[in-house]
Amino acid sequence: MFDITKMRNIGISAHIDSGKTTLSERMLFYTKRIHQIHEVRGKDGVGATMDSMELERERGITIASAATRVEWKGYGVNIIDTPGHVDFTIEVERSLRVLDGAVLVLCSVGGVQSQSITVDRQMKRYGVPRVAFINKCDRLGANPYKVKDQLVNKLGHNAVLMQIPIGLEDKIEGIVDLVKMRAIYFDGPSGEDIREADIPEHLQSEAAEKREEMLDAISMFSDELMEAMLEDKITEELIYDAVRRGTLSQDLTPVFMGSAYKNKGIQPLMDAVVEYLPNPTQVKNIALDLDNNEEEIELTSNSEKPTVALAFKLEDGQYGQLTYIRIYQGKLKKGDELYNIRSKKRFKIGRLIRMHADSMEDITEAYCGDIAALFAIDCASGDTFAGGGLNYSMTSMYVPNPVISLAVSPKDKMAADNMAKALNRFTKEDPTFRTYVDPESNETIVQGMGELHLEVYIERMKREYRAEVEVGQPQVAYREAISTRAEFNYTHKKQTGGSGQFARVAGYIEPYFEEEKNYEFENKIKGGVIPTEYIPACDRGFQEAMLKGTLIGFPIVGVKAGINDGQYHPVDSSEMAFKTAAIGAFREAYKKAQPIIMEPVMKVSVEGPTEFQGNIFATINQRRGIIVSAVEEGAFCVVEAEVPLSEMFGYSTNLRSLTQGKAEFTMEFLKYGKVPQSIGEELKKAYEEKRKAESGK
Repeated sequence: MFDITKMRNIGISAHIDSGKTTLSERMLFYTKRIHQIHEVRGKDGVGATMDSMELERERGITIASAATRVEWKGYGVNIIDTPGHVDFTIEVERSLRVLDGAVLVLCSVGGVQSQSITVDRQMKRYGVPRVAFINKCDRLGANPYKVKDQLVNKLGHNAVLMQIPIGLEDKIEGIVDLVKMRAIYFDGPSGEDIREADIPEHLQSEAAEKREEMLDAISMFSDELMEAMLEDKITEELIYDAVRRGTLSQDLTPVFMGSAYKNKGIQPLMDAVVEYLPNPTQVKNIALDLDNNEEEIELTSNSEKPTVALAFKLEDGQYGQLTYIRIYQGKLKKGDELYNIRSKKRFKIGRLIRMHADSMEDITEAYCGDIAALFAIDCASGDTFAGGGLNYSMTSMYVPNPVISLAVSPKDKMAADNMAKALNRFTKEDPTFRTYVDPESNETIVQGMGELHLEVYIERMKREYRAEVEVGQPQVAYREAISTRAEFNYTHKKQTGGSGQFARVAGYIEPYFEEEKNYEFENKIKGGVIPTEYIPACDRGFQEAMLKGTLIGFPIVGVKAGINDGQYHPVDSSEMAFKTAAIGAFREAYKKAQPIIMEPVMKVSVEGPTEFQGNIFATINQRRGIIVSAVEEGAFCVVEAEVPLSEMFGYSTNLRSLTQGKAEFTMEFLKYGKVPQSIGEELKKAYEEKRKAESGK
């Protein structure tokens, strides 16, 4: 009998190289989903189960999120292993959008790193409760207590230790469970035999002290526990209940620890997942009722109600498109008919699948709260499927804009056909990977989140589609903006026999920057000098004019456009006339508004041995970077900086040579900043030369 309270949907997220995939592999082994452990970049040539793509195994990184379902002590747990590299951040976004809880993995040496901060922010965006797991306690320099403090100081978590280690680095033996006050050891060749024992004598006072700290912190979430503490009648169940309440409210982050590579601490973490993270009924899920002015409707985790499901990830496999879905309400059966809210098309469920990394098993039905997959459904990522006549739409995930582009050209006709197929698939699967044909150069341009992001897709084109392509130089996604207010009074007049075109618009444009918003339209027309039905056409005209600036041909951002006067003709005015007038008015005012060129500025985090800190500073300063902070933590330092994207090409090679290959960096888009005048002049000159060359063809 299906019991939704015995279901968990969790993601595993972290900074790159914190051991997420290794942890996932152990979870699969201990839940008997696999019968042999393979390592990331393993010597046996097999590679980790959840890294099923050939490129993932070669590079030792996760590129695409992978889903699997395991059983643990009577609970069904859907696990999604997500990438740690910021270039593949959409994989984390789409996973967190549909998950109920998460495990935030941290390295016991590196601690809270730049991408840890990013994934934590993503978890907060979607309101995902989490437990923390401090991994790699077997490494030299491991310090889980320091990492717990960083959770508090850097991420603002109310982090509470639920365990302490028995030994660290190469002396790690197990952990002390502060709830049971027992030592736990992991025996057997792969740590599968759990042995409980008394706490070692040298750790008893420390364990007692840490337990008191834990009880003080979690008692804030349970009056019953607080009373029990006063009467000295504390039970394990009271502790579990208090931690669960704090975790579900996201006011508490229970902290666990171990070493996935050394097979220590994983089973207690699985216990924590089912004990503290929410089941689908404990999460509030909202849909918009499109028949009722997009009124918010809270969905109920009930398999008997009409179905509402979200398509959150697409893959193009050998049997056609595979669509990953999360069921928020109702259930799905083979043969059921569903309605795609966006495309307004009905479809029947042919095959219903449960995924295990890249393998799959057919199932006859999937219940509320479950994650499953459908075959050969024509849809897009973010589509809502509904049954029972509902016209509900789920809110989609946050999709960041790409910051880097490359020109790609096929070597021959066969490569051109294969490249088109590859681009069609990749853009459908990944909303942050985009492509278009430049109307001036006729080149195919691909856009993405970073060099690695595009490099992986180019490599996949060659391997999976045999599309031999030549790649141009990386191009930065510059933007144009205005730096001052300018007014316009523009008349569009055209007479070509019969009815003509007439429209006059007057108003202004001025700089406008709001978070995640680059444009605003203001209507100040009074007295009907422009009829109401023509106002939206003016808005559309301004937005169209912003698609391409006149300085270097890039989109214009950060504009508020307002109209306050105008004129129309009862016969010759039309929506088209007012749209054309708005475009002309914008271009007229743009020249007067002192336009400037903006460039993407990246938040760069470099981590390496302290002995190379001077070299790290030098590499950033040479690239027009501004150092924001530099923190020394023992033998390592972490340098945070703001660097223009145009200066970051080839940085990994430069950094490697100056730090003997011992430093690594991550970067993510931070903001747009003004380009220095000398560089701006070079960009304008190059744009003019390109235009002349194109017009001379």
